[in-house]
Amino acid sequence: MSTTSTVRSPLEIMAELLSFDGKQNPYPLYEQMRAHGPVVDVQGAHFFVTGYRECSWALREPELLASTDDAVQDRRLPGWRDHSSWVWLTKNMLFSNNPRHERLRRFFGNAFSAQRVLALADMIDRLSDDVVDHLAREGADGRTVDLVEHFSYRFAISVIGELIGVPSEDQPGMRHGIGAITIALDPITDMSMLDPGDVAMDRFAEYFYGLVARLRANPGTDMTSGWIKALDNGGDITEEELVANLMLLVVAATEAPQDLLSNTIRLAIEHPEFHDRIKTDPDFTAGFIEESFRFDPAVQALNRVATRDFDFFGHPVAAGTPLTLLIAAANRDPRRYDNPASFVPTRTENQPLTLSGGSHYCLGAALARMSVQAVLPKLITRFPDLTIAGAPTFRNQIVQRGHATLLITLK
Repeated sequence: MSTTSTVRSPLEIMAELLSFDGKQNPYPLYEQMRAHGPVVDVQGAHFFVTGYRECSWALREPELLASTDDAVQDRRLPGWRDHSSWVWLTKNMLFSNNPRHERLRRFFGNAFSAQRVLALADMIDRLSDDVVDHLAREGADGRTVDLVEHFSYRFAISVIGELIGVPSEDQPGMRHGIGAITIALDPITDMSMLDPGDVAMDRFAEYFYGLVARLRANPGTDMTSGWIKALDNGGDITEEELVANLMLLVVAATEAPQDLLSNTIRLAIEHPEFHDRIKTDPDFTAGFIEESFRFDPAVQALNRVATRDFDFFGHPVAAGTPLTLLIAAANRDPRRYDNPASFVPTRTENQPLTLSGGSHYCLGAALARMSVQAVLPKLITRFPDLTIAGAPTFRNQIVQRGHATLLITLK
């Protein structure tokens, strides 16, 4: 797909972005949207934002609400209360606005502080060794193996699973449900699109209520046991909110790291000239990972809603108007990055917006970076001749970008 000489309308571009083919390679379409400017006004009814500075400001502006809490959903998605996927999503901190967001983030946030994440280094190192060994067994004798199932998903779910007390034997069976729930984050054109997520969310709710009951009776060293103790000692949270946020953690801390890891490994396979430095130079590896977050991010777009009338970089925005922040386009804004369409792991001052910003900045950002930095060099060192088997494809989703499968051979 390539850009055209004729500037198409924003709605035409967005329609193609929502098609399966558009989702396979959205970047030329983002450039077509950028041709309309860093802020694209669709007759005052909707705004698409492609600029880095503009998206960065919007992510940090408290009067632009996350467009996913219950009050906003009542206006934008009638009938959502009949779907348990969204009923549960609006109870977690990521999909809430203040004051609930601040209260929930304060309760859960300390568990993911930079100091506490550093203390997890030994656990991450052990799980990295385990997943590399597993991949070696699955891909022995030159067999084709799915990197997503047997490496990226397995590693991501093992990290968050161990942290929140999900037994290892329960983790593989969660993959289908996690994927079904993330479909609810895409633009909904037919409410039946929520049905798979509803089923998955109901099952997860039952599972996590049961997990809370078991850990209350027999607490461990996991985070959930600590949160249960705080809840029972008068913590500012309900058991329903605890369950909702456990579901958030198992979904968000599996799907996004899975996609970040798969995309990063694909880029590493495509750029063998960097393998020696990935294996031996931690600073270079950190830069390589940060550039992969910028170049092909797992999170492509975020939505906000204006709480009041305001001027947005010269565009009058009325209260209640939605803004779609095209994060992946902002990460390639030529005003912010030189040669933005090229993969350059030695970039300086690389600050992709992939993990959001402001009060909604990803709680697990430090953990995600540490995890990829731990496992990528081990993978490249153990399997220097990794090869992709066939053309990679991406899931039929626009908000969350990642491979459903990524077939490889280890050689």
